[in-house]
Amino acid sequence: MSDGGERVLLGFARALRAAGVGVTPDRATAFLQATAVLGAGSAMATYRAGRATLCAGPDDLARFDQVFAAWFEASTVGLPVPRARAGSSAGTTAVSTHTTTDRADAEPSTAVLPSGTDTTPSGPGPGRDERHPEVVPVLADDRETLRHRDVADLTEAERRVLAAQIAALRPRPPLRRAARAVPWRRGRPDLHRTLRASLRRAGEPAQVERRRRTRTPRRVVLLVDVSGSMRPYAEALLRLAHAVVRSGAPAGARRVGTRFRAEAFTLGTRLTRVTDALRTTDPERALARAGDLVPDWAGGTRLAESLATLMDRHGARLRGAVVVVCSDGWERGDAADLADRAARLHRLAHAVVWVNPHRGKAGYRPVQSGIAAVLPHVDHFLAGHSLGTFEEVLEVIAHA
Repeated sequence: MSDGGERVLLGFARALRAAGVGVTPDRATAFLQATAVLGAGSAMATYRAGRATLCAGPDDLARFDQVFAAWFEASTVGLPVPRARAGSSAGTTAVSTHTTTDRADAEPSTAVLPSGTDTTPSGPGPGRDERHPEVVPVLADDRETLRHRDVADLTEAERRVLAAQIAALRPRPPLRRAARAVPWRRGRPDLHRTLRASLRRAGEPAQVERRRRTRTPRRVVLLVDVSGSMRPYAEALLRLAHAVVRSGAPAGARRVGTRFRAEAFTLGTRLTRVTDALRTTDPERALARAGDLVPDWAGGTRLAESLATLMDRHGARLRGAVVVVCSDGWERGDAADLADRAARLHRLAHAVVWVNPHRGKAGYRPVQSGIAAVLPHVDHFLAGHSLGTFEEVLEVIAHA
């Protein structure tokens, strides 16, 4: 692309920013690169490249169409050329005083927007070309695009994007009131500190010292079902568990600030502790290490036996913790046994959060025997099939 072509496209990016669209330097650079790939000689290619890289959301699309129509001629051959300087004719708001040459080199103070223009381009312009009758709106933010997509329906490339988004999550720990009190400017009187301050003044009355109880993070325990029925979601849920475990304090370390201890287990035909494997910083290595530990991947489901093993061997880790069970509730054993184990788990833990990937699907009803058995002993019953539901799960954990 020639220098003159780049100046034209950068001038359009500046005009779009002046019209109120959040065009950052990174987006402008991506616009130039996308235009070079798609072909700068086509107005339609420039139009699509701009919508894909310069627009941050649906609210920017209408403004983009207006500025594009005002800045470029509706040409489908050759590089789009800036329109001639708009006058002050009726029906047009012409605030910019730059000429056609100036607009390629300088940033307009305000974009030229036709007043009362429909947000959908009409005629032979790039918004509605006879050769391209269907223009699909493309959002630049992949996070918004994938946020509500079902994990089971994603392509391999989209799964890689989702993995990066899950790795970028920053879970917050649930907090509880601790028995220890610390000095504070308000709160209950601290008699010991007040008397010591008075003794330092030879018995003279001193200012009343006060204290308050601190808040410390609760432990979070995650149980991820890796049976065959959960196979489309197991990897994403393990990535979510990795994000939670990685945000916690290392094994044996003191809790500092909002850092917290988190435990992770897999459920299937047996119970497997994968906490140490998920403490690995790199998500791919962490999942590989966890996969080496799990012997029943994509196998059967014995939730009642796994929960019994969890409470018998790791009961101390569950006491007062927030327990998150990620499972669709399919149970090979007796549902009555599962209900008894769930009731015992509910008495032991501070809160039980059950995450079911099918919960957010249209027409879903909790009719499986396993889900029907555990629901009376669950504090929160959530969906877990997309990035948006994962974020909701983290919010529920933080406020549990």
